[in-house]
Amino acid sequence: MTYRFKTVPFQHQANVLARCWEHTNWALFLEMGTGKSKICIDNVGLLYEEGRINTFVVVAPKGVYRNWAKQELPKHLPDRIPQTMVIWNPTPTKAQKNALKSILEPSDSLRIFIVNVEALSTVKGQRFLEQLLKNSEALLAIDESTTIKSPKARRTKAIIRIGELAKYRRILTGSPVTQSPLDLWAQCRFLGKDLLGDVGDNFYQFQYRYAIIKRRQLGSHSFNLVVGYRDLDNLARHLKSFSSRIRKDECLDLPPKIYTQRNIALSDDQARIYNELREFALARIDDDEFMTVDNVMTQLLRMQQVLSGHTKTDGGDLIDIKDNRLDELLACLEESEGKAIIWSRFRYDVKRISQALIKRHGAESTVTYFGDTSDEERTQGIERFQNGNARFFVGNPQTGGYGITLTAAQNVIYFSNSFDLAVRMQSEDRAHRIGQNKSVTYVDFIAEGTIDERIVEALRNKMDIASEVLGENLRKWLTK
Repeated sequence: MTYRFKTVPFQHQANVLARCWEHTNWALFLEMGTGKSKICIDNVGLLYEEGRINTFVVVAPKGVYRNWAKQELPKHLPDRIPQTMVIWNPTPTKAQKNALKSILEPSDSLRIFIVNVEALSTVKGQRFLEQLLKNSEALLAIDESTTIKSPKARRTKAIIRIGELAKYRRILTGSPVTQSPLDLWAQCRFLGKDLLGDVGDNFYQFQYRYAIIKRRQLGSHSFNLVVGYRDLDNLARHLKSFSSRIRKDECLDLPPKIYTQRNIALSDDQARIYNELREFALARIDDDEFMTVDNVMTQLLRMQQVLSGHTKTDGGDLIDIKDNRLDELLACLEESEGKAIIWSRFRYDVKRISQALIKRHGAESTVTYFGDTSDEERTQGIERFQNGNARFFVGNPQTGGYGITLTAAQNVIYFSNSFDLAVRMQSEDRAHRIGQNKSVTYVDFIAEGTIDERIVEALRNKMDIASEVLGENLRKWLTK
């Protein structure tokens, strides 16, 4: 294998690529923050330069798929490789229609098509992908492949069927089993029907082989209930033949801090209210009375509340706004392993996040640390998170970002950010202390085209936001 990398791989990435690059089907079961996207992109570049593929298709959830176009591919795909990239849009403009049409045409460049997995629940999305793959030698990758774990789901059936048209197939996930070993069947069936042996093409045979099922009676109704699992060593042997499993603590050369983001689509109500607030602020940029630091920061705070899914009336009452941020958080955590800190600047969010996590993972899974928690609860919560079975620490960074140790966390998620650079830096350091060897992944939630982007950009560049948003700088913040 000879390949000139654009970015130098870590040792574990080089090892995985060397093992998998020629295989028709492969599962990249790499923990979040270990760089599975880079391995996949290097695999694509290598196959393209070997003349084995001419097309790369990425299927990913809404919160992730644009990251491939904006960050991962520009960062890792060598500039020497000519490319044509198109991102799926179900209601395309004229220019986007032309782009979608052009990617179906033969080309000497690497054709790259990026589509959100939700689109493959639609006939329109299925037909386009099918048409593209029929006329391509493609590598088809499913990012966060647990999104196709349900065998009965329409998009799962479609992806398995259409996936047969791809020359190479890859799945990427940090945690292939989110609820039970049965989650594996559909993901592996996408890769190939024979990979799991004689039960690889039939979910019910797979379930019968590996699940312990009892017949239960409830009134006049009877049903099958999975009460346990068996022969999982045999299942693991099958998986090992077509997958790579990497955990963060195995990667000794990772940097101490790894930064990434999840993109959040606004609901219609969010977009409407956010734009009303934005227009209000833009109309008052030349008003000296309005353009004080306090007024501007208050307006940005109100806009940020809307992005988090709530707003305050003039009377001070909180109103829910339909949003996608909480669902995205649950999906993100499903793809990760180990313990996680979730920071949000809003008390409202801390409460609803903790409620959602407790509902899904049980009362012992989550501890909170914000204005409503007592000193005793805080002390007990830290102990449960650091040394007990609590997996999630949900807190307000202004309250919990200082002076406490939360080094049990492998991942830190910023559901919403404080404007204060010192708060951000201190909250990051709760999970990572000087002298420790482990790597921590930091995930920022960002609504594209909003002040979220500016806030995260400023914080990562260690800028003071208050000094960045006066005068014409505010116009730039609001019109990006």
